[in-house]
Amino acid sequence: MSLANELSGPLHRAAATMIHAAGEGDVERALSVDQLDLLDFAALLSRAAALRLEDLARRARQISLLRWGRSVQLFAPLYVSNECTQVCTYCAFQRRSSIPRRTLAVDEVVAEARMLLETGFRHILLVSGEHPKLVPLSYLETVVAALHPEVPALSIEVAPQSLEGYERLVHAGTEGLVVYQETYDRDVYARVHLSGRKANYDWRLAAPERGAAAGMRRVGLGALLGLADWATDVLALGVHARYLMRHWWRTFVTVSLPRLRYAKDAIAAPRPVSDAEMTQAICALRLFLPDTGIVLSTRESPRFRHGVIPLGVTHASAGSRTEPGGYSTPAPESEQFRIDDDRPAELFAAALRGQGYDAVWKDWEAILHG
Repeated sequence: MSLANELSGPLHRAAATMIHAAGEGDVERALSVDQLDLLDFAALLSRAAALRLEDLARRARQISLLRWGRSVQLFAPLYVSNECTQVCTYCAFQRRSSIPRRTLAVDEVVAEARMLLETGFRHILLVSGEHPKLVPLSYLETVVAALHPEVPALSIEVAPQSLEGYERLVHAGTEGLVVYQETYDRDVYARVHLSGRKANYDWRLAAPERGAAAGMRRVGLGALLGLADWATDVLALGVHARYLMRHWWRTFVTVSLPRLRYAKDAIAAPRPVSDAEMTQAICALRLFLPDTGIVLSTRESPRFRHGVIPLGVTHASAGSRTEPGGYSTPAPESEQFRIDDDRPAELFAAALRGQGYDAVWKDWEAILHG
């Protein structure tokens, strides 16, 4: 069965109904079984489960310690361009935004990466706006090839590519791909993506699978919480991750739940998500997908980040800048969104150690796969 069919099939529709209909007995069952089915997962996203949040958190912590231990792998985003031809109403990079534009030269990208390497990072995520002329595939290939000899683990979060495009990026030295669907609600997706190739829901939905087919060792999925109903978006995100894990079992899958943050010339969150709801989503994902990585970004506050790390978070960004050249010449007026945890990476790592967790800077799996 294709992913599109799974996201619109009878079982998914039943699970979406379960979110709103689940009772205490459904939640109790979901908390007691070792392997959750889709209806159990839906029950954990329900209002009935919100009343059992402490029990969810306790179970999520138990599973996290058993499967992942006490370590959090750190990474840093490196923005190479904020040029974009898309009109996405929630993003400061959108074509209609008034922010200053910049695309880094290859030597500038290398200089930024070296600053991150000196800090201790060994996993860097390259991020750009979606501009086919100013940020073409050939530019991305050149950047990856320039960084590959020095950076042990390189991932990309750029415009979705064809299978051939992803194969070229893998050949250049890319190991990981991040593509957030933003929202799985087709109607909301159409309302917030007004023009450009990103308005094509299905092209974007299939991008992670194209990346896995091209040989990406890691694939990251995500939903931008705040655009649509959070629970149904998290349900679809879980289905998407499970689908990839079943069909591309050699690929390590991660999920992320960024919440919509302030961005210049962008809309505020139509459906704001509370800390309690965000915590419930993380716990439910950990119980449903015990072997999937969960990513937490600097969009969240220091207090919240440290509160939910024991509940299933395995990967976290730190010391992030969200504008091109931000590590060497910060330019907040050019950022994609405003972060909340602005501590230097070494302070975040020290705080993790204070919680009894290891901050892992090096991607040992990447080294083992040499």
